[in-house]
Amino acid sequence: MKNIIFALTLILLVSCQPEKIGFVDNVKLMNEYQEKIDIEAKFKEKAEVLGKKRDSISQIFQAEAAEFQSRAQTMSQTKAQEEYAQFQQRGQQMGQQLQMEDQQLQLSGQTEMDSLVSKVKKEIEAYGKANGYSYILGGGEGGSVLYGKESNDITDQIIELLNSKYKK
Repeated sequence: MKNIIFALTLILLVSCQPEKIGFVDNVKLMNEYQEKIDIEAKFKEKAEVLGKKRDSISQIFQAEAAEFQSRAQTMSQTKAQEEYAQFQQRGQQMGQQLQMEDQQLQLSGQTEMDSLVSKVKKEIEAYGKANGYSYILGGGEGGSVLYGKESNDITDQIIELLNSKYKK
């Protein structure tokens, strides 16, 4: 009988212990995570290179268009229309090529960011398990935490963990 009472008391004590809950400000986390900052910088640089390429091609194309206009005045109407159609087709092909490169850059950036978010979620899960959390909630814009005590905010610890692992 004593064993049954002892077991029930032990079960009550264990079940009465509060769950350990923390939350992470997702916006702050992603804004201060160095790997995310580096990815954004890399893709911004690639976008700038693509923009310069687009500007350069546009300038060359405009110069060719001006040159064509002056040549077209000395051509027969049929010949001018043929060359204009070829010129226009080449312009469309260049535009499509640049658009495709832009889409590939965006897709590549989105894929890398999706991978980063997945990595962050796994790190938060591992942190939670290692530190005895029952729940770690996401806060910030679009998050599920409308209010949380500052003592339950583990954002800075997660940022520090992620940045230290990224530096290695």
